Amino acid sequence: MSTLDVARAELGLVVLYLNKAEARDKICRAIQYGSKYLSNGEPGTAQNVDKSTSLARKVFRLFKFVNDLHALISPTPAGTPLPLVLLGKSKNALLSTFLFLDQIVWLGRTGIYKNKEQADVIGRISLFCWMGSSICTTLVEIGELGRLSASLKKLEKHLKNDDKYQNEEYRAKLKKSNDRSLALIKAGMDIVVAVGLLQLAPKKINPRVTGAFGFASSLISCYQLLPSPAKSKAS
Repeated sequence: MSTLDVARAELGLVVLYLNKAEARDKICRAIQYGSKYLSNGEPGTAQNVDKSTSLARKVFRLFKFVNDLHALISPTPAGTPLPLVLLGKSKNALLSTFLFLDQIVWLGRTGIYKNKEQADVIGRISLFCWMGSSICTTLVEIGELGRLSASLKKLEKHLKNDDKYQNEEYRAKLKKSNDRSLALIKAGMDIVVAVGLLQLAPKKINPRVTGAFGFASSLISCYQLLPSPAKSKAS
């Protein structure tokens, strides 16, 4: 394969990535929280970028609440323990509510919805919903990692002296475990970001801490959305 063919293939992956609305949203999120980290809540260019990017992201999320509403009413995989089912459905319900209320916040920020005080209250409620969904996600990932760990140990005993890394099923479960571990870290970071945005612990989680955790969480999201070939190379 020539250098031009390689470049064309790599560029094709970039185009494929940027064609995803979700990917563009997460890139904007990284810019938003990176700016929040730089501004540390102080007026200036960085804070202006933070605020304008935050408003722009809300356009990407218009009607996105339908996705989690669909997941809420969809059946869960057979064999999933009831506590994990309930936590998963709670996450979908809370995230869908957050995204729906966030549209009202957008209407308030653009001046279409005139009651600013009510829009601020709705915005705060939406952030509590997002924090709740992140907590549910954290608990789900912990539960699923426990199930995967037990499954991997059982498979290791079955394989005995065989090279487990040559076993396709073992590699698939290990990859799933790694993906869930990354999702767990991201969910934990998002809880910190939500606490920072709600100013529940302003002395410990200031705008700079919120920005740092939000930026790191955004980079994880960007990585999770990479096409499979690119993700394999990044790993």
